[in-house]
Amino acid sequence: MPHDSFGNTLKAWRKQRRLSQLDLAGDADISTRHLSFLETGRSKPSRDMILHLAECLDVPLRERNGLLVSGGFAPIYAEHDFAGEGASAIRTAVDQILSAHEPYPALAMDRHWNMVAANRIVPLMLGGIDADLLQPPINLLRLSLLPRGLAPRVANFTQWRDHLLDRLRRQIEVTADPELIALYDEAKRYHPPEKLTEIEDNGDDAINSLIVPLVLKTDAGMLGFISTTTVFGTPVEVTLSELAIETLLPADEATAQALRALAEGL
Repeated sequence: MPHDSFGNTLKAWRKQRRLSQLDLAGDADISTRHLSFLETGRSKPSRDMILHLAECLDVPLRERNGLLVSGGFAPIYAEHDFAGEGASAIRTAVDQILSAHEPYPALAMDRHWNMVAANRIVPLMLGGIDADLLQPPINLLRLSLLPRGLAPRVANFTQWRDHLLDRLRRQIEVTADPELIALYDEAKRYHPPEKLTEIEDNGDDAINSLIVPLVLKTDAGMLGFISTTTVFGTPVEVTLSELAIETLLPADEATAQALRALAEGL
C-alpha cells in the first residue's frame, strides 16, 4: 500500500477491513467525530494513536511502519534482510525448526511466497523441474502450479491449485499487498498440465475429509502429504512477522517409509 497521507491510508485500511467509521471508532474507543477528523486531515494523530488504530485494524508490521511515516513519525519496527548479518538469529531459529522436521520436507518462505530456506529433504523432491524455476528467488506458487514445475506430478492438481489460490486470496485480504495481487492474477491464468489425470482421493479417507492433501507422483510411488503452516507468535520485527514455515507430514505409512528411505541416502 503506498505511503499516502495518514488520513487516506487509514481510510484505505478501514475499508480493506470492511469497517464503517462507527465500527472502527467503537473498536478504538474514540469518537466517530475524532476518527473522521483523522481521516480528513483536520486532526493530526499522535504516534500512540497511530499504533492503537493499527492494532485495531490488525495492520501488518510493515504497513504499520508505513502508517507511522505517513503520520510524520519514524518507523519503529526493525527489518532485516533474511540473508544478511542482522538476521542471523532468525536464520538459526528457522534452520533448527527445518532440520528437526527431517526426514520430512520443510521450508521457509517470505511474504511473496519466495523460498528462503529449506531442509535437506526438499531438494530431493525437485528433481527434473525446469532449471529456470529453481533460480533464486524460488517462488513456491509458480513452482507448484506451472506445467514446467511440480504441476504434472500433482495427482490432485485441481484441488491443490484451488487450495493455494484460496490461501493467497486470504493473504491478500489481510495485507492488501500489490505484489501478491499481481501474483494471484498471474496464477489464475496458468493452464493445467497437458493430459492431466487426477485421482479422486488418496490415503486415509478420514484425513481427506478434513483437509486438502498434497499427492505427488514420484519415482518412489504415489506420496501423500499433510501440509501445515507455522508463523512466529507476537513478532516485533518485520522479516520475522512475514515468515512462514511450511512443513509436509506423511499422510500414510507408505509415504513415511519412502521419505525415511530417501533420507538414509543423504
